[in-house]
Amino acid sequence: MTDYKSLLRELPAVDRLLRETPLEDKMRHLPRRLVLEAAQETIASYRRRISDYSSLDNSPESPVQIDLSPSALAEEAALLAEKRAGSNFRSLINATGIIIHTNLGRVPLAPSAIEAVTAAARDYNNLEFSLDTGERGSRQEHLEKLLCDLSGAEAAAVVNNNAAAVFLALNTIAAGREVVVSRGQLVEIGGSFRIPEIMAASGARLVEVGTTNKTYLRDYEAVVNENTAAFLKVHTSNYHMIGFTAAVKTKDLVSLAARCHLPLIEDLGSGVFRDLTAYNLPPEPRIQDSIAAGADLVTFSGDKMLGGPQAGIIVGRSDLVAMIRKNQLARTLRIDKFTVAALEATLRLYLDWERAEQEIPVWTMIAAPPAEMRRRAEGLAEQLSGLLAGGDLEVIEGFSRVGGGALPTAELPTFLLALRPPEGKSPTDLVAKLRQGSPPVVLRLQQDRLLFDPRTIKEEEEEALVGAIDRACR
Repeated sequence: MTDYKSLLRELPAVDRLLRETPLEDKMRHLPRRLVLEAAQETIASYRRRISDYSSLDNSPESPVQIDLSPSALAEEAALLAEKRAGSNFRSLINATGIIIHTNLGRVPLAPSAIEAVTAAARDYNNLEFSLDTGERGSRQEHLEKLLCDLSGAEAAAVVNNNAAAVFLALNTIAAGREVVVSRGQLVEIGGSFRIPEIMAASGARLVEVGTTNKTYLRDYEAVVNENTAAFLKVHTSNYHMIGFTAAVKTKDLVSLAARCHLPLIEDLGSGVFRDLTAYNLPPEPRIQDSIAAGADLVTFSGDKMLGGPQAGIIVGRSDLVAMIRKNQLARTLRIDKFTVAALEATLRLYLDWERAEQEIPVWTMIAAPPAEMRRRAEGLAEQLSGLLAGGDLEVIEGFSRVGGGALPTAELPTFLLALRPPEGKSPTDLVAKLRQGSPPVVLRLQQDRLLFDPRTIKEEEEEALVGAIDRACR
């Protein structure tokens, strides 16, 4: 019978563990407190492990096989200390094939945007200083002309996300008054934020018209009164209705708004400048088309389909945008210097579409042809074939997804690297090992096969990915 008390007495003291080479090395470049806590936690985990065994009649593993030597525990504690010393906010390899992945930070920035953010962090800058006059300037001035040139609007303002853009526009124009919106457009966006709740928080009163599937122009006209402040049109990008439906076009709602002397606010959600049908994707309303149709204010996101940093962009009539900028709440929602720098650099790329497609990652990934995806998937398979013992590798046809709120179900043809784990290896365990590895790898698991989509894997990440897969499968 195993003497569990004697096993507990074998556990080394913390001081003894700290004198082992692995932990002495860690204390040379890590905080002593962090290394000490790692040693204490390692010893405590073994103490719990021995106690757990003592409570079992038939343990699958004999406790006497546990290595309780100071060197073994010190190695484990050193790994724990190194892990704790690393940042919680880590870069990872997105092998899911979902281009706009909300949980993985949406999309990477273009190289020029990254350089702009680095410069903003490193140097003083003219964020709110006019180099022409030597007087105080506005951070909005760095972005407004670019946004107006691209959208055709008279003026523009930028806040920290699109929900804030909608909120600020409603609060400025309609606080205490009524805003008319179709029932079919009362959507819920990310994080359980809903249009009715955003409207209520802004101080505007919601007036619903039409039905879930059908709304006509006469529905809007019927509810207009002296308390009506605006019409709101919300693009339902994150869901679609088919069948017996009817909705009012922007140009028709513009005409009614003009007759009623009311502004029309159109929320496009993600917002695009490019015609998506050129990529065999479902059409999305373009920002410049809504402005050309006569919408008084248009709101959209700076990240997602635009491919820039998180931001909420408002373009439209100069008098309305001026009112929004003067709203006292605008300061609570304003963007910082990093967003200004990244968004300006991203918008400048849109002045030349060919350059934008080559340099803005979201568009580079969307435009990548299936043949390129096949070449890269086969290259990964070739690199792995000599490393994996018993693993089944195959390149198969599949689909990538655009993702995000704009096109959550839109698919692009691709080729996938499919890995069936070696015998004795659990697919779910392998997925967890890859997710928790260095670098972390996030992928798809389907029918016990691990799927890696090269569309969202950077070419410079391929070597690290191969190494991560090799280590996880050992």
